[in-house]
Order: sequence, then structure tokens, then C-alpha cells
Amino acid sequence: MTIRILLADDQQAIRYAFRILLDAQPDMTVVAEAADGKSAVEQALHLRPDVVLADIRMPGLDGLEVTRALAGPEVTDPIRVVVVTTFDLDEYVHTALRNGASGFLLKRSGPALLAEAVRAAVAGEALISPQVTVRLLRQLTPSPRARTAPPPVPYEPLTERERAVVERVARGETNAEIAAALTLAPGTVKNHLAVIQRKLNARNRVAVAVWAWDSGVVS
Repeated sequence: MTIRILLADDQQAIRYAFRILLDAQPDMTVVAEAADGKSAVEQALHLRPDVVLADIRMPGLDGLEVTRALAGPEVTDPIRVVVVTTFDLDEYVHTALRNGASGFLLKRSGPALLAEAVRAAVAGEALISPQVTVRLLRQLTPSPRARTAPPPVPYEPLTERERAVVERVARGETNAEIAAALTLAPGTVKNHLAVIQRKLNARNRVAVAVWAWDSGVVS
């Protein structure tokens, strides 16, 4: 299946860069672009793309309003929206997720994570930029004394290399950054993550990070 994407951003250069990146993916195609929120909503309702990538600060309706209009709790036939922005304010993150966003990415997260977020949205998951995830986990993770139950034990023990990958995931590093730090190929890091997710019964890297913070692998 080819994932159909609508790009909504008031900067033409950003739309162009995202189109080049996403159209280069074998399973994705950009079907439309919008320079403002009103146009994004109108085109999305007409074209019914699989995913809308929406910037927050746009003329007319901003990205948070676009998200609510297309994916909010009151929408009977929602369209998946991934918010992509320069601004990582907690208020934006919380509002986007409350409005039904299927992901929240920072534009500096890198091209690989952008494609990963689109695929995650189609799969029914919500991917959040690692940098944002780390900050939220620091706020939400209880102290050891406050925990009511111990963190889940992995189905299989993690190897030393896997624990090193987990620690860096929990600190918000991308696969490319982990690969550079541990002198690994990016594909090897991806394979390690697949094994780690199986051992931890974690659906995605956010769940891996949650386990790492809750289990004390990072603090």
C-alpha cells in the first residue's frame, strides 16, 4: 500500500524538502500541499489522505486547530495528523495529543524519524520526537520511593550492547546518533531496537524509553 500524504506548512522551502524526502520512500507519495490551515482542512476532507503533516504556526487555522478539525474526539471519520514543528513547548505537545494527533515531531529530528512517524501513524501508533519524550518522561516518572510496583522484567535479559542502546534511546538520541556514538551501522541499531522491543514487549521506542526511565537504567 502506498501511503498518501498531505503537507501543510506556510514555508514553501519546508514543503519542498519534505516532498523530496517522502516521495523518495518506496511506500509513500505526497498528494497535496497547503500553505495555510484552512486550505489544509479543505483539501484533507476532499482528498482523504492517509496522513496529514501539519506545522503549528500557519495563517488562518494553526496546526493544533487543523488537528482538532481532522482528528479531534468529535470527528466521526478522523484523518491521521502528525504535528511537525520547530517549537517543542509542553503546551503544544499536550494540546496536539488531546486534539487527536498521531505524532509530534520537531523539524530538527531528521528525515528518518519523519518517515518513521508517518508509518507509525498509519499503524495506529503515536510517535513523539525523542527530545520531547525525554522531557515528558522526566516530568512524569516517579521517584523510586513513589513507585507502587516494580517495572516489568524483560522476557530475556538485555545484553550489554542492548542496554547501551536503550540508555541512548531514553536520552532522546536518534538511530543515527546512537550509531555514531556506539560505532555501529544505522541498520544494526535498528535491528538491536527490534530485539529490545521484543524482549521488553514494547510497541515502539517511546515505550522502550519509558521502561528505561522507570527501571532506573537512566535517571
